[in-house]
This record gives sequence, C-alpha cells and structure tokens, in this order.
Amino acid sequence: MNVKGIIFLTGKSTIISVFGEEPWNAFIVKLAEKDKFYSNTIWSVTPVPLDKFILFLDEMVKEFFQNDMMQYVTFGKVAAQFALSQEGPYKSYLLTKDTKLFVETVVPKLWSTYFDEGQVTAVLDNNTIHAKVTGIQFKHMYFEKLLMGYFKKALKIFGKKSVAKQVRGISSGHSDIYFQFQIQDS
Repeated sequence: MNVKGIIFLTGKSTIISVFGEEPWNAFIVKLAEKDKFYSNTIWSVTPVPLDKFILFLDEMVKEFFQNDMMQYVTFGKVAAQFALSQEGPYKSYLLTKDTKLFVETVVPKLWSTYFDEGQVTAVLDNNTIHAKVTGIQFKHMYFEKLLMGYFKKALKIFGKKSVAKQVRGISSGHSDIYFQFQIQDS
C-alpha cells in the first residue's frame, strides 16, 4: 500500500509553520538516517510506501508532540483543512451541496485520493453517517485516528458539525474500521 506524497508535504508545511524550518530540517536529517527513503525529494504524487509513511508519522509525533498519539486526529484535521480549503488541491470535492451525495460519493473519493489500497463506503442514514474502511492489510492506529480527524474536519468544511464515534478498528483486531458521525444542528 502506498500513500501519495501530498500527505507528507502537508505534514512538512504544518511543522514548518508551527515550529520553523530549522527544526524541520533537523528532523528530516534524523529521519533520513533511519530510512534512506527520506533522503530523496518527495513530490505531491510520489508514492510513499505505507511502512515508510508510518515511520515518518511516528517519528514526527515523538519529535514534535512528546509521543502523544492522539495527535493523529489533529493531523487528519490539518490534512483536510489543507486539501479542502479554497486554496487546496481538492477544493472541487466541495462543489456538491447535497449532503447525501457528499457523504456517499465524495467521502469514498477522499480515501482513493490519498491511498492506493482499500476502500471507503459511506452511507447517510437519517442524521448518521456510517463510514467503513475495508481491504487494508496494514494495522496501525494511524488510520483510525487520522481518518476520524480528516472526515470530521471535511464534514465541518462542508458545513456540517458532527460527533464522531469509532465502532470498530483494525488496531483492536477487527478486519475493518467503522465510524459513525452523528450530524448536529449547525
């Protein structure tokens, strides 16, 4: 499974904007010492093997966030803000104004925009969104926390407040990830 380099670049720009370029440069040198993959230039379309990407995220959490794994939720929110903002590369995903169409068509596209394995299905039932990720082999809490943050922020950018609940997860032994997002009055 590969991740598109756009996620790496989002992390890079966020770290630089919060901590500065010098700490980022020092971090990336240390990361390249651990894995030579990071001595290469990573473009937005560069396929980053998932194990290398998870190494990047885990090391970033250690270096900048005192090993607080809940930062994966924040990473997801930042990624959605970056990608779906008016200046973002995927702002066109927000052109639809129909909530059901957004949930059932756009949310699955968001997954395939970033990953080349697995799939997302999303269904809007009354005011509850049922989102499932299936077909992934790599088991890491990153998916669960990052996806929860990303989808929650994407819904907010779309104009819907929600309360997220994780029903199942691969890091706890399930074969899929299943979230429910209860849409709240805006």
